[in-house]
Amino acid sequence: MKSVSFRTYRPGDEALIVELWNQCAVCDPVAPLRFRNLVLLDANFDPAGVRLAFDGERLVGCVYAVRRLLPMAGNNLEPDNGWIPFFFVDSAYERQGIGSALLREAEAFLREAGRKQLFFSAYAPNYIVPGIDAAAYPKGDAFLRRNGFSTRYTAVAMDRSLVGYVVPEEVRELKRQRIAEGYRFRTASDANLADLLRFAGERFNPDWARAIREGLLSGQPIDRIKLALHGDAIVGFCLNGAYEGVPERFGPFGVDPDRRGLGLGKILLHEALASMKAQSLHGAWFLWTGEQSPAGHLYKQAGFRITRSFDIMSKPIA
Repeated sequence: MKSVSFRTYRPGDEALIVELWNQCAVCDPVAPLRFRNLVLLDANFDPAGVRLAFDGERLVGCVYAVRRLLPMAGNNLEPDNGWIPFFFVDSAYERQGIGSALLREAEAFLREAGRKQLFFSAYAPNYIVPGIDAAAYPKGDAFLRRNGFSTRYTAVAMDRSLVGYVVPEEVRELKRQRIAEGYRFRTASDANLADLLRFAGERFNPDWARAIREGLLSGQPIDRIKLALHGDAIVGFCLNGAYEGVPERFGPFGVDPDRRGLGLGKILLHEALASMKAQSLHGAWFLWTGEQSPAGHLYKQAGFRITRSFDIMSKPIA
């Protein structure tokens, strides 16, 4: 490692980072525009968090550390937490201590900012993957564990083909039953937005409200949002196209916990799949749910299959 030097990001490094990224993270390549949107334009981006290793003019390693500068909601900056959304080292330079040196620099950056817990990845809003995919990146998984990370929980990504999809008759009948009980299912309109954003952000996750808001601001059609209502109250919602404008990407999706067990989620899911089919989409996918969660079981029943598994990992850095 004698010839390797270390520094932080400088303007003009973007092309080198994207090039090395795509050489190393072959299952998760990134286009320059996506790198700009998810990293450079992130409200929490700090150039000092991008730690780079060079052999002469050749970029051979990168670790990105980030902490919250803008609260997701209210004034909560999650002051104890920091994240590493991505890291990689040129395969020709592996096992030379470069990744560990970069990680130590990233940890020092976060520690100086008062952070006590470091996550890979689980960073909202601009995560690349939920965690480490050990099947795709066994060396990356081993690196994290060797450097003190341990698994907090596991998430799975799922996909479903829409070729030949039709709404099952049992779902149509379930919908008729719920309508007879006073529930309504409809596409969203402007009149629903204030209640929807409040419902998504307060009952579930502020990042879900952000995704809905930013999706609409970027031009996503409002009729991609499906609602379940009881009276005038929103009790469930789902949509596609909210994340990065990718129409095949499903979510976010939530049903009021007090109304679960009524099949409202099943109805909404199939309402969305039917709408996606009508949009001429070939499939539906999402990145993150618990395999054994109620949502995970619902997706499986609706024909989704697991395509990837991610370990969300952390370590103390205090």
